[in-house]
Amino acid sequence: MTKGNLIFLMFISVSTIAYSQPANHLADSLKPQQPTQNLSHQYDFGNLEDAIFKPHKKPDSSRSKSGITVVPNIAANPTIGFQGGIKAVAGKKLGSDSNTLFSVAATSASITTKGIIYFYLNHNVFTPGNKLNLQGNLVISKSLAPDFGLGIGKTYNEGKDLDSVLADPTHKVYPIHSVYFNFREKVYKKVSPNLFIGAGLSFEIRRNITNSDSSGTTTPSGVYNNEHGFPQNRYSANGFLFNVEYITRDNPNRAYKGIYFDAGLRVNQTWIGSTKNSAQFTTDFRKYFSLSNSHPETVLAFWNWGSYLLGGTIPYLELPGTARDGSFRSGRGYTTQYFKGSKFNDTELELRFPILANKFVSGVVFGNLQTGNDEHGTQLFQVFQPGYGGGLRILFNKATRTNLCLDYAYGKFGNKGFFLNLNEAF
Repeated sequence: MTKGNLIFLMFISVSTIAYSQPANHLADSLKPQQPTQNLSHQYDFGNLEDAIFKPHKKPDSSRSKSGITVVPNIAANPTIGFQGGIKAVAGKKLGSDSNTLFSVAATSASITTKGIIYFYLNHNVFTPGNKLNLQGNLVISKSLAPDFGLGIGKTYNEGKDLDSVLADPTHKVYPIHSVYFNFREKVYKKVSPNLFIGAGLSFEIRRNITNSDSSGTTTPSGVYNNEHGFPQNRYSANGFLFNVEYITRDNPNRAYKGIYFDAGLRVNQTWIGSTKNSAQFTTDFRKYFSLSNSHPETVLAFWNWGSYLLGGTIPYLELPGTARDGSFRSGRGYTTQYFKGSKFNDTELELRFPILANKFVSGVVFGNLQTGNDEHGTQLFQVFQPGYGGGLRILFNKATRTNLCLDYAYGKFGNKGFFLNLNEAF
């Protein structure tokens, strides 16, 4: 039995913790999110739990499937190893306005086999009528970041000794340990249908940074810190956020149709505690095409995410790169920040399709292309690195379209791995 199969069997042997609430509140709020489907025809983990533990229980028409899912937070990928903990995901439409977009929130506490301790709390809330959209997160962790050097993987055969370290063609792993704290909050105001303008703050703080090089001259991170004037053992990246957002997608957990677009400017400033000043421009575009009227969950999904340094300098561990998007899910097939640069772009395409008629099991196939610059002349969009794979989706909560996602992905340079998460990558 393979490691992936073993993890899957371990996970499905654990039942979810179910919640319920009066149907006249939540069921009405979910109707705009499911315009073409009757949820009673779908089968999720709650139905499986009832079939196993309550086989003779009669359906209660006065109660509805809850928008809260509490599960063991079991995950696995090449960055973290194997993870155990607990996770709660919630979803709900606020108010009675049928045009209000779906709100989601999640929290988790976990520990991994690589010594990572991680707690987070995040939310994406739309007030009634979409007058405001509040997005934020809090992260506290003891982290381990495997470092593979700067750039997009191009081989260099000449240059100074320090350059050859930064452009390490063998992608030797340099583990970096640290204590990490992040607080981010943005508030968007609707200015026209589907269009929001927002602003906020983000604080990224790392302390007790250690690696195998105390001198800072033989690892990519040490060389980068010396060249850009960062301390070797700590930094802060504190800045203001200014964003514009356009949303027509029908559900943030698992969209069947519509568009999500966000473009933003981040300005780090020393006078609010940032180690260095900098300015970054970010874009996040997602488009969903439903390919079937009778099975709207058959979807072709497109995603492009990018981050571009406009001026100043940012800390090494804050450089945009693999899985450095807002949900840390991009570039499946590689570990976090396997590729990175001051300018970075990732493009992904995924086909999602049902396997069972009751929608309990679905499948996906996907591919991605990453590109970035470096400090040795490689420009953005000059070199691309591919990743690809496929996976299964297990319907965890049909009311909120929450899926358990099991993916196996491949990349270059011998990279491959099993990725297990709740909800779609994008």
